[in-house]
Amino acid sequence: MTSPQPDFTLLPDLASRRLGGTVMYATDELFADKENLIKPGPPTFTPGEYGPKGKVYDGWETRRHREPKHDHAVVRLGAPGIVRGVIVDTANFRGNYPPQVSVEAVSVVDYPSPEELAALGWHTLVEKSDARGDTANRYPVSDNHRWTHLRLSIYPDGGVARFRAHGEVVPYPAFLAGTVDLAATENGGQVVGCSDAFYSSAANLLMPGQPTGMADGWENARRRDGGHDYVLVRLAAAGLVRQLEIDTSCFVGNAPDFVRVLGADERSTRMAGEPDPTSAAAWQELLPRTRVQPDTRHRFLVHSLQPVTHVRLEAYPDGGMGRLRVYGEIVPEALARLRERYLAAQPR
Repeated sequence: MTSPQPDFTLLPDLASRRLGGTVMYATDELFADKENLIKPGPPTFTPGEYGPKGKVYDGWETRRHREPKHDHAVVRLGAPGIVRGVIVDTANFRGNYPPQVSVEAVSVVDYPSPEELAALGWHTLVEKSDARGDTANRYPVSDNHRWTHLRLSIYPDGGVARFRAHGEVVPYPAFLAGTVDLAATENGGQVVGCSDAFYSSAANLLMPGQPTGMADGWENARRRDGGHDYVLVRLAAAGLVRQLEIDTSCFVGNAPDFVRVLGADERSTRMAGEPDPTSAAAWQELLPRTRVQPDTRHRFLVHSLQPVTHVRLEAYPDGGMGRLRVYGEIVPEALARLRERYLAAQPR
């Protein structure tokens, strides 16, 4: 009996505009702009909204073509990494969706132009495959290389609302020397556990930039049981924590009263998988239970002598936060392993 495949949508969207992704080029975008492909939110639809070129769609839509011509769009990933699966979402495109799609990838250094990228040899991640209209078409990827750009091709034309490329961030190791945000998604940090995310995802805590609203943070439901909520974060690598930043910006009436931050080193606890958030023995206190204020960016110095691979942010009793930053230095042996992984993931 084969084990079920992991859900790749639980991994970060490497192409997201929130991580700095961009749609560099499209062969055509007469009806709807290519930039809509990587917008972070779900596509919207207003039945009676029409413009000079016809129905207004929240997506990328090209004019009609005839074979063998087809359209494509080139996306520079906001966070280069290993792609585990892509989603070609044709939401609201019912009579004008592409019947087939494919996805290719390339890995480059620096910042080449679309013309320079077009001259390179691209690697196929998703062979030419059938797609359905008004559907989030999912395509798993079995490739362990690090990519920086993706090319979505649609056959022969049509509309795509959103394009997602979920995977594992593989950052350039030279940028991880010195003091860095160990929890940042763009550096390889990832939320791996959460007690509750009723209103908005805990993964927002690790996004770049300042929160723009409550939907751009982590917000849980109101607790009535006397307990508290938490988020478990696997750091980019084992590191010594020097500073914490807990930002409740935009949470005016529903921030926590208190917070606490704990750290654990999965290497020393010798656990299989993530540290148990309920096991007190696995954790050291980085920030004791501390009162926080609404709509405030809090910064705390940490004097930790032991490296950690995970942190647990606790909210008492509940409430929302916009960002979590965990600044520190990656220990030498962990940084060496990141270099090895980076080199092993480079396409030949």
